[in-house]
Amino acid sequence: MANIYPYQNQWPAISEQSFVADHVVITGNVSIAEDANIWFNTVIRGDVSPTIIEKKVNIQDQCTLHQSPNLPLHLEEGVSVGHQCLLHSCTVKKNALIGMGSIVLDGAEIGEGALIGAGSLIPKGKKIPPKTLAFGRPAKVIRDLNEADLDEMKRIREQYVMRGKEYKETMKQQSHK
Repeated sequence: MANIYPYQNQWPAISEQSFVADHVVITGNVSIAEDANIWFNTVIRGDVSPTIIEKKVNIQDQCTLHQSPNLPLHLEEGVSVGHQCLLHSCTVKKNALIGMGSIVLDGAEIGEGALIGAGSLIPKGKKIPPKTLAFGRPAKVIRDLNEADLDEMKRIREQYVMRGKEYKETMKQQSHK
C-alpha cells in the first residue's frame, strides 16, 4: 500500500485513474493526473513547493522528487522518468525521457521530446533543447533525436500507461480475496 500524507493540512491530489504502487510515499502539495503511474519505493514530497505530474507520466521505481522554495517541480504530459532518478524543482516538458539514475536540479528545463541519457547530471538552470539527446556529468547535448529514438520513447510511454492499468487491476483483484 502507498503511504499518502498531508503536510500543513494539504493532502496530495491523486487521480482515481492513476496508478500508485506499494511502498510509494507522497506528501503535501502534489497533484497527479489520470493515467500517470508512480512505481515502487518512489518518494514525492510536496512540502516546500508544488509538484505537478500531468497525464500519462511514468515515474519508475526508487525515484525521489522534491523542490526548493518558490520553485515548483513540473512534469508535463507523457514524461518518462527512469529508475532511481532525482528530480528537484525542475521542469520536464511533454514526452521527454529522463534516463535511469539521472539527476535534474533546480530551474533546469528539459525540452519537449528530449532524451537525457542514463546517469546524467543536469545542473541548476540548464536548458536542454527539444528532441535532443543530452548525456554526461554535467550533461551536454550530443545530437538531435531521430525517428527511431522518438518511436522508442513513445513505446515506453505507452507501455507504462498500459502496465500501470494492469497492475492497478491486479491489485484491486487481490484486495477482494
